[in-house]
Amino acid sequence: MSLPLEGLSAVVTGAGRGLGRAEALELARLGAAVVVNDYGQPGRDGSGEASAAPAEEVAAEIRAAGGRAVAHTGDVADFAQAHGLIELAIAEFGKLDVLVNNAGILRDRMIFSMSENEWDAVIRVHLKGHFNTTRFAAAHWRARSKAADGPVYGRIVNTSSEAFVAGSAGQPNYAAAKGGIVGLTTSTALALARYGVTANAICPRARTRMTEDVFAGFERPEQGLDPLAPEHVAPLVGYLVSPAAAPVNGQLLVVHGGMVAIVERPRVHARFDTKQDAFTYDELDALLTPYYAQRPTGETFAAVELLGLKHA
Repeated sequence: MSLPLEGLSAVVTGAGRGLGRAEALELARLGAAVVVNDYGQPGRDGSGEASAAPAEEVAAEIRAAGGRAVAHTGDVADFAQAHGLIELAIAEFGKLDVLVNNAGILRDRMIFSMSENEWDAVIRVHLKGHFNTTRFAAAHWRARSKAADGPVYGRIVNTSSEAFVAGSAGQPNYAAAKGGIVGLTTSTALALARYGVTANAICPRARTRMTEDVFAGFERPEQGLDPLAPEHVAPLVGYLVSPAAAPVNGQLLVVHGGMVAIVERPRVHARFDTKQDAFTYDELDALLTPYYAQRPTGETFAAVELLGLKHA
């Protein structure tokens, strides 16, 4: 019996640690040949000297288990290096079939205190990094489709966050980047569907180097798998890049702790029409003020409450 991803090749960014590592290992376990990308900086804020060790170690782990893997230690936020990453997959494995974008950094600050550099750095790694790899993967699939005169196999899984869905007061840069990734994903899904390519985004929750302080107050179980283990997320990524997920396109899914939730696109909650040629201030005041007055203040969901986790 063949494995679901047998014969496919994949790129996983940010795969030296945490979520990316778990995803790379899962794709390899399911039969894919994997390019393990990680720039290797030790600081979760993107600080410190770049190192080949994280990517090389995961690639070696895959090979030791009988899989195929190579390491790439470039910066996906650099346009040329992202191009090199996609070209490496094609050169090593003959083609690219799967792209999983996971690389990111954090530079948290309240909006009134954030520096320009803190904003730019996070947008660059998350949003531009996702764009760079997607751009070159998309060009590869389009060229292959034209040469074949028909659809080809292509899968993209991007990493968003509930910081975009629910807001995150101390992460305006991160929340904005993750919102942008959803927009990039849905646009890509529409643009590439004709070539046989799907693009979806996930909002994962996992205890990693990036979230160690966020989940520091949540207890680990004495037995069994931690609800926040990255291994809860990786199987969904494996499914989304598989042939079985061909009908799944342009979707946003929340995943953690044995739970997958499909997020609806925004819907109109209420509509008001002017009784005149155009709205006036007074008419809007008469319509909207009572509407918002009867709604609970700040109708956003609390991330901690959704998780159902208990403080340690």
